[in-house]
Amino acid sequence: MQQHTEGGSAPGQAEIRTRRWNVSLVWIVPIVALLVGASLVVRSWMEQGPTITISFKTGEGLAAHKTLVKYRNVVIGEVTAVELAADKKSVNTTVELFREAESFASEDSVFWVVRPRIGAGGVTGTDTLLSGNFIGADAGQSTKRSKHFTGLESPPAITYGEKGKIFTLHAKDLGSLDIGSPIYYRKIPVGEVVSYALDAKGTGVDIGIFIEAPNDTFVTTNTRFWNASGIDVALDSKGVKVNTESLSSILIGGLAFRTPEYIVDDKPAAEKTDFELFADEETALAPPDGIARQLRLRFDQALRGLAVDAPVEFMGVNFGKVTAVRLDFDPVKRTFPVIVDAIIYPQRIGPAHNKMLEVLKHSPDDEKASGLLLAGFIEHGLRAQARSGNLLTGQLYISLDFYPDAEKAAFDPNQTPFMIPTVPGSLEKVQEQLQQMVNRINALPLERIANNLDGNLSELNRSLKQFNTRTLPGVQGTLDEIRKTVQAANSALAEDSPQREQMTDTLEQLERMSRSLRDLSDYLGRHPESLIRGRPAATDAQNLQP
Repeated sequence: MQQHTEGGSAPGQAEIRTRRWNVSLVWIVPIVALLVGASLVVRSWMEQGPTITISFKTGEGLAAHKTLVKYRNVVIGEVTAVELAADKKSVNTTVELFREAESFASEDSVFWVVRPRIGAGGVTGTDTLLSGNFIGADAGQSTKRSKHFTGLESPPAITYGEKGKIFTLHAKDLGSLDIGSPIYYRKIPVGEVVSYALDAKGTGVDIGIFIEAPNDTFVTTNTRFWNASGIDVALDSKGVKVNTESLSSILIGGLAFRTPEYIVDDKPAAEKTDFELFADEETALAPPDGIARQLRLRFDQALRGLAVDAPVEFMGVNFGKVTAVRLDFDPVKRTFPVIVDAIIYPQRIGPAHNKMLEVLKHSPDDEKASGLLLAGFIEHGLRAQARSGNLLTGQLYISLDFYPDAEKAAFDPNQTPFMIPTVPGSLEKVQEQLQQMVNRINALPLERIANNLDGNLSELNRSLKQFNTRTLPGVQGTLDEIRKTVQAANSALAEDSPQREQMTDTLEQLERMSRSLRDLSDYLGRHPESLIRGRPAATDAQNLQP
């Protein structure tokens, strides 16, 4: 069988066949599209970052392929799915992060939903009003990766690696503080409250604060923090005091801190140091209290206006406070005395306390020595007195002072609390004096005095009538006679009257006689023997001259 090749072939030669493939232009477009799609898939796979799941309590404002994940307002991922959790108590949000945002998958990263909020720090998230809610993120520092996260219900106070230090404050209650409440140093905001929770025993609150750098160096080991929330209005025996840090602290609360001026050689506090939160600035910056001593006072008078926490002063220096005011009953006198308990801190007196211990050689830790010391003071007139600190408000305070004229009082140095003798208040003394004056006035025979006074006035009235009718006309006549005599004397002493000339001659003769007597006296002074011998015959008138 012969096989023929195209174009003919010689006999005996093998037949070679060639096939041609004709590709239609219609297939070029799908092939190019396939290549482009494959390149996009490969590129997307290469650029794709980790996929994580974030759990939120609610899915409000979250939508798949619409809600973005941002860091510093730069998109780093996208929400791909929002599903209800199996326990139906939360919502699981699936997020695909970009490859350059792979560090946000570290296990200590935090995520939260950014939406419009009104909080202690002001109004936040206003940019979402137009763009919609988005998920905020803050990268952690851990090298370990995680795929499951629990989202925060509110934005964290510290984000984007801000520099500073975190400290913990211990307080009895939270007051008006909230997350974001400002912290002031010399009335300048330098930090904010970042957290709060009950302590382990439930007897107080632990408040976490953040102080921004470089102001965190002003927090030292002896720094005192106090609550500066609202307006601090105090109405006590010292009057009315109003204090506040700023307008924002009035509305949203705040804290303040400072180191007392008497602290020297201080150093910055380490991060996470614990501090006590004081109620006000005065208490926070007060000197150390030292060892407390209990006092008990008994007053036989009403003490309206004396309240708990009223100051106790020693010679004008505040060194304690009243802790209790209560009534007692005296079965002997059948009266109700007022018992006042107080606590004092002798160390607050300052250098006087130290010098007193040195001179008297008493230890501040020895309570018996303190009793003996008080016994000596009471022997010299130390007494307690309730005084008025403010006449407007009627507030009272306790004053310890020396009264040398006070009556002797018994004191037991071994009895605690120490029973300090008292003296009546100054206002009570004034009232007693007024009462004594009123009693004396009441004891006077006012009715008899009034009757006698009325009789005397009647007699005086009759005497005046008699004087006007009888005596006064006679006096008037006498005055007229005197007036006539004076007029006659004036006319007799006129310049051209003979009586005046005679008076002038008489005066001249008296003057000459006085001169002669003076010359005679001088002569006898020089020649006293002439009284016996007589005047010499040869003596002329010139010898009589002095």
